[in-house]
Amino acid sequence: MTTRTRRPRPADMAVPPGARSVFTDGACSGNPGPGGWAWALSEAEFASGHEAVSTNQRMEIRAALEAVTSLSGPLLVVSDSTYVVNCFRDRWYDGWLDRGWTTSARKPVANRDLWEPLISQVTERGDVAFQWVKGHSGHAMNDYVDRLAVAAAKGG
Repeated sequence: MTTRTRRPRPADMAVPPGARSVFTDGACSGNPGPGGWAWALSEAEFASGHEAVSTNQRMEIRAALEAVTSLSGPLLVVSDSTYVVNCFRDRWYDGWLDRGWTTSARKPVANRDLWEPLISQVTERGDVAFQWVKGHSGHAMNDYVDRLAVAAAKGG
């Protein structure tokens, strides 16, 4: 009988002092298909957008990129995408950069055109942290950005 030990989950990123929480989400109708992204500080301060042909992962990254490039000051980016959060919490990007934008499996990093500017912004700013929230769990702001991203994917 083989027992597997689970690696401990890395600690959450330290939240920069004075950080505002910005909630981000991406959606796609089909994968690939029409995509939408959204970020929101509140129901009164938000943005969303559309790509005619995209993927869910692209839209998740795009939402974070749009938030980080649009908002100044310390930020806590709250996302239901482990892909986005783990990239920064676990510093996946260090390996990508060390390997010339290839994964540990030596394949090109998908969505590099979005990752590059996002990683540059986050590392240059030094005042952005990421935190995961479970999607579709009744969290009001996560549900709100989900609705915005779905509407944007539909072209609305």
